[in-house]
Amino acid sequence: MMSSVKVECVVKANALVGEGPVWEESDQMLLFVDIIGQKIHRWSPATDQVQFVGTADTVGFAVPRRSGGYVAGVGRSIVAVDWLNQKMTSLVDVDKDKPNNRFNDGKVDPSGRLLAGTMGKEVRPAQVEKKQGSLYSVNSDLTVTKYLSQLDISNGLDWSLDQRTFFYIDSLSLRVDALDYDPNTGHLGNRRAVYHMEDGEGLPDGMTVDAEGRLWVACYNRGRVINIDPTTGVRLQTVSLPATKITSCCFGGPDYSDLYVTSACLGLDQSERSQQPLAGNVFRVRGLGVKGRPSHSFSG
Repeated sequence: MMSSVKVECVVKANALVGEGPVWEESDQMLLFVDIIGQKIHRWSPATDQVQFVGTADTVGFAVPRRSGGYVAGVGRSIVAVDWLNQKMTSLVDVDKDKPNNRFNDGKVDPSGRLLAGTMGKEVRPAQVEKKQGSLYSVNSDLTVTKYLSQLDISNGLDWSLDQRTFFYIDSLSLRVDALDYDPNTGHLGNRRAVYHMEDGEGLPDGMTVDAEGRLWVACYNRGRVINIDPTTGVRLQTVSLPATKITSCCFGGPDYSDLYVTSACLGLDQSERSQQPLAGNVFRVRGLGVKGRPSHSFSG
């Protein structure tokens, strides 16, 4: 089965820090951001067209919004993005006492609640002012709840198939954690590790859960995505990619059998850049033999 896995570069985004891929079911488009390049991108596999809108500050994530357009984590604000008019309106601010913080990864649960985390200032990629980050939950009425604090780099997040478990990554911990999740209230608790990164696997970054409930974790600095069974903590599969700074992944395509993977080029030196001409682009992995699940839209 492994020999049929095919990796291709599909979006030449040249992103400094490509991140947060989301498949938009309605338009069959891939949404992703360039955090440091301060852009939200939309790519259509059907036409191979890429559109983007500038955000005027770092953008950690962008997700579809039920009422139209998107919401994005820009600086320390959750903003509404009117794509057609390229307008942004701030909805909520967080970490007011930490002006150096910024939003990083965020995702929407099946009921339309947004979970998103922050992190401190990076001196250089993945070298960060520690313990500055928090994980927030944003309800449809825009009330904000802080569930975790003292985080280094709040990163990948997703839910189990029954929504009762929330999977979460604080990158510098070098683990993937699980927390009990109440889908009705969004309440989180009982944090425990389900996977410890092994030597050579790099920093755990973005993550997605497939239709069988298994995790696909982007390995920053190590050029791979690993597939983990969260019930046993066993790594089942490794997908190698032609860039070391792999940042996140999501399933998409007409039947959700394509794995889209984002990458970064920021922090690569001259010789690494020449060895990795595709760094900063988006890759599509086919032939994995698994499917993903549709993304959800923010209800606020």
